[in-house]
Amino acid sequence: MAAPGRYLEDFTVGLAFRSPRAIRVTAERIKSFAAEFDPQPSHVDEGTARGSLFGELVASGWHTAAVAMRLIVDSDLGLSGQGAGVAIESMRLPRPVRSGDELRVEGAVTEVRPSRSQADRGVVKFQALVYNQRDEVVLEAAHVIMVRRRR
Repeated sequence: MAAPGRYLEDFTVGLAFRSPRAIRVTAERIKSFAAEFDPQPSHVDEGTARGSLFGELVASGWHTAAVAMRLIVDSDLGLSGQGAGVAIESMRLPRPVRSGDELRVEGAVTEVRPSRSQADRGVVKFQALVYNQRDEVVLEAAHVIMVRRRR
């Protein structure tokens, strides 16, 4: 279960977070997500995928990003409805996610500051790394969120 919601004053640079569990990505979930959101043949058809660059069915990068978001929300970062995404400053997918991979997230806050335009909120930036069961990074991203201030 996710940590209770944090306010701006509760975040500090270096605050580390991690997901309490891993999410297993199955072939069925890969194909289902891709059929609806990224229907490229290498994500929806195992036969076609065997002839692709990866040689097998792999998850869409958007699917990997969606799993990452779920892991971040469930983590002890403490968003719990207090934050709103403003930007993803960078996102890399250094390795494909394959059927059977179990994904988890770890990250840390990299910046905390009051909003320049809205006194009741502030900006938090954090880096998130998603690992598979072999501790290989499959996604790395820099997020920017807006959070409420306690004062």
